[in-house]
Amino acid sequence: MDKNTLQKYDVAGPRYTSYPTAPQWSHDVTGEEYALALKAFGQNDKTLSLYIHIPFCEQLCYFCACNKVIRPKDNKVGDEFLNYLFREIDLVAGLIQRRKLIRQLHLGGGTPTYLSEAQIEKLFLKIQSVFDIDLDEEIAIEIDPRTVTQNKLKVLRKLGFNRVSLGVQDFDTKVQDDINRIQPYEQVAQVHQWCRELKFTSINYDLIYGLPYQTRDTFKKTVDLVVGLRPDRIALYSFAYVPWLSKPQNKFNLEAIAMHDEKLDIFIQSRDNLLAHGYQAIAMDHFALTTDAMAQAFNNGALHRNFMGYTLKPADEYVGIGPSAIGFLEKSYFQNSKVLPEYYECITKGRLPVERGKQLNQDDQIRQWVINSLMCQFQIDKQLFFDTFGYEFEDYFLEEGKHIHDCIEDGLIRENPRTIQVTDLGKIFIRNVCMGFDYYLRQKNGHQRFSRTV
Repeated sequence: MDKNTLQKYDVAGPRYTSYPTAPQWSHDVTGEEYALALKAFGQNDKTLSLYIHIPFCEQLCYFCACNKVIRPKDNKVGDEFLNYLFREIDLVAGLIQRRKLIRQLHLGGGTPTYLSEAQIEKLFLKIQSVFDIDLDEEIAIEIDPRTVTQNKLKVLRKLGFNRVSLGVQDFDTKVQDDINRIQPYEQVAQVHQWCRELKFTSINYDLIYGLPYQTRDTFKKTVDLVVGLRPDRIALYSFAYVPWLSKPQNKFNLEAIAMHDEKLDIFIQSRDNLLAHGYQAIAMDHFALTTDAMAQAFNNGALHRNFMGYTLKPADEYVGIGPSAIGFLEKSYFQNSKVLPEYYECITKGRLPVERGKQLNQDDQIRQWVINSLMCQFQIDKQLFFDTFGYEFEDYFLEEGKHIHDCIEDGLIRENPRTIQVTDLGKIFIRNVCMGFDYYLRQKNGHQRFSRTV
């Protein structure tokens, strides 16, 4: 890979946790459309993937651009929140009007472990009161190692949670101090040991490269410590520097943030380190031991991608509960209000708290399929495309011919009459490959702003 290629493709672009991407979603999609979709979902036998967003964190991490609410630990905050959350669950279940089977449950945030043991158990029992949870499938929760105890992990395991995701980011003390997340290695190692003793099926670590004051040497030490603990999965995320979305990022010293080829060097070194220690590269930024279900799904062509990142997606449709949560039903996206008081107000009025969404037309669905194929399988099967949509791939994407040609010339993809295959180099720039198939991005709408692809 030469510097010219790096410079050419180091541009702002979507992560494609959805297509169409969120800037294309409209406030014209309302709770009324969502209610109709929920009713239609209740008339079929499709299974459910349920995501619940717990927005609270005890402390602000300066790097984080997620939807969060900073509150000191207080059970009253959790109790009030659950009161509204349960009312939303009742609204959703009342419209579905049947006990759907949950084949994937995910608690995210924020920090789900902000809730007490009793509150988590109360939430789980509430879900079980209106839906059937398949405990043999993935029951996952995101964990901040600073806010979890051995007893809380025991409660989670007893309830049926079988996968945990630990926010690690970086073990370097200077980096931790700058991002306002002090989290010693020993603390994470202790939580990891408890999880192993409790026999959680899968342990995931979230790492972030490109943070302030990271270097190749310092981050190599972090990765070395991580592989020594041997989590089942590792998500190696690129730091999304988006100060227009996340004001705390304005605190960072720009000169301390690794950019361009330096940042890419950190990623490639980390990738090589993980591969050398028995991890398989899964799609764009995930790594897993071959014994893990995610590696098996990738190898079987069954990996999917949504707003949670890469997922096994054993269910047919997914529903989001809580502030900012996203659902996808009946070929439409629906997102709840991000602002907690607005969310509470909607629930008080007995309304679904939908803020915006997107109903996909046929072109959206076709491009969603292509982008998901590239992001999840690193290929496009042209025959499968024809069988699915009834169009010849080359005919439908005639206008994308130059993009395809450029990607071939730059060594990102290979093409033959049957498939388009992403190369090893293309896997690093997979977001760029997908961008050429993004209809809305091609219109260059001025309001679209994304993190850089490198």
